[in-house]
Amino acid sequence: MLRFFKSEVILAAVFLLVSLMITFRTSSTSSKTNDAQILLAGFRTSPYLAEQEFTFLYQPEARIHINAPSAATFDPSKRVGIVLYALPNGNTIEQTAGKLMSPGNDWHFDIQHIAAQTRFLRHRVDDYNLVVAYLETAQKSWPAWRKKHPDNALLIASLADSLRQIFSENDPFLILCGHSGGGSFIFGYLNGVETIPAEVERISFLDSNYGYHDEYGEKIAEWLKASVDNHLSVIAYNDSVALYEGKPFVSPTGGTWYRSKMMLRDLSDHFAFSSEFNDDFRKHEALGGRVQIILIQNPERKIFHTVLVERNGFIHGMLSGTVLEGRGYDFWGPRAYTEWILGEMPGFKILNIPSRTADAITGSEFIEMVKDVPFEEREGKIYREISQGNIPEFLRKTTTIQSVSEDAEGVQHTVKYEVMPDYLAIGSDEDFCRIPVAPKTAQKIADLFGASLPTRKLVDEIYEHAALKLEPVAYYPVGDANERVAQFIRHNRDIETQRRRQGGTLGQLTAGIKKDVVVSNKLSDPERTHHVTIYGWHKLDGKAIQPLTNVHIDTYVDYSHGVRFINSEIMVDGVPMGMAEVLGDSVLYKLISDEDGVMGRVGY
Repeated sequence: MLRFFKSEVILAAVFLLVSLMITFRTSSTSSKTNDAQILLAGFRTSPYLAEQEFTFLYQPEARIHINAPSAATFDPSKRVGIVLYALPNGNTIEQTAGKLMSPGNDWHFDIQHIAAQTRFLRHRVDDYNLVVAYLETAQKSWPAWRKKHPDNALLIASLADSLRQIFSENDPFLILCGHSGGGSFIFGYLNGVETIPAEVERISFLDSNYGYHDEYGEKIAEWLKASVDNHLSVIAYNDSVALYEGKPFVSPTGGTWYRSKMMLRDLSDHFAFSSEFNDDFRKHEALGGRVQIILIQNPERKIFHTVLVERNGFIHGMLSGTVLEGRGYDFWGPRAYTEWILGEMPGFKILNIPSRTADAITGSEFIEMVKDVPFEEREGKIYREISQGNIPEFLRKTTTIQSVSEDAEGVQHTVKYEVMPDYLAIGSDEDFCRIPVAPKTAQKIADLFGASLPTRKLVDEIYEHAALKLEPVAYYPVGDANERVAQFIRHNRDIETQRRRQGGTLGQLTAGIKKDVVVSNKLSDPERTHHVTIYGWHKLDGKAIQPLTNVHIDTYVDYSHGVRFINSEIMVDGVPMGMAEVLGDSVLYKLISDEDGVMGRVGY
């Protein structure tokens, strides 16, 4: 049971479930039952073994990547085991998953190979569907994340429960696993529960129990006593004697060697352990192997922090104490999963856009509803509809743009980013209306989706790459007519008429139809602190009608304004980076901005 719950944490958990809208959807490829395809709604199909994957942001500051079996191999008659794999300090999800290495690749891609070890496990474990959720923080450190968020125990327990609920139809259970600083996530979880709940069936520390204290021993022992299905695996090495550049780097009591011996001592008060010693490690077991603590000796005083994962550590942490332990692999032996090391995981996280519900109102119905309401009320209704997923399907299919740009030092880099093919709209593919919104509302939606607003440079690039370029449709200003919803309707209708005449299709990258709400250094203008910055509306000759300007107050919206979102994660030379991170870098900002200097403020 959770020790306590704040209302905002409950809302965070509920929001995740509502926003993902992930439910099992069966699509039969033939009349035979065993040919059924279990498609997970909202997931994408990986190019590697057709694994099903979903990546999203979980606030605050966590990125989650779920990897599930392929639609063909997911067995709906079996349970789902969800590994919560908390990442080691300094690693990204992509690096932790691993890939086939090529000359010049970052070494981090070759030290864990959790993706390949997962594939090895899936070809041996047949009593449940193995799902792995990679858990990454913005700080690339679970200890740093927990320090920043005092309510981390609640947040972690909420996240774990939410992920389990995604697969609620398949009697899901949890496996808590972490390497390095990822162990901090496990201890954060233990802090958030009075007793370890029945849905947790395995805890695996991969050289990660730095945070162990005596008070955890009783809680873990009671959990182990509660069910014969519960397993504890601890793997550590003698880091107390390890040397880095000829010097010790771990205190005698601060490393996993010492903490694991503390755990062994505390659990020995509850269980009778047997011990086995050889030249490589000390192995301590209790409860018929359900409790296993392996301590690597390290007489040569080496650093085995990542090696113990690489040498089948994740596999062993998942199979210890079962009939599959040691089958097809040796812990501390050569890699047993080499054949399963494939290409790099697709790098872009997926925009976290909720599914559109069957009873969502159409664009026409929404426009009629807000036609005569005050501005603030209209903005609220716009946010509510879009935050509940009421946008056309064609907007969800992003277009990838690749360009080569120079940084501030003149070095060229390849930049890839994903953009929505058109401007924000409400409704279905059959009945929608592009809807101008105030920048603060646009920012709220962007934050919700895991998106960003473009810069002037990116607006120009989007126009250059657009498959469908339309002539801007402009109306002479008469009073405040251009700010009214009736003009929004008229503009959308004229755009659609022009699109059809040119043979354009929904989902094509379309440009020239709106001015973009953008991020810019002008957002930091001290004389215009509450203004909207707009740019674009390109003519067919490629010249923008609207220069970059922040003349309008941020509550000004007219028919010509448009919001086009960009995935907030971009690729710089194949490495995922946040747009805010790039714009704030004194060298790299030039890759996506044509203004002078880093962008101190990147949102409204």
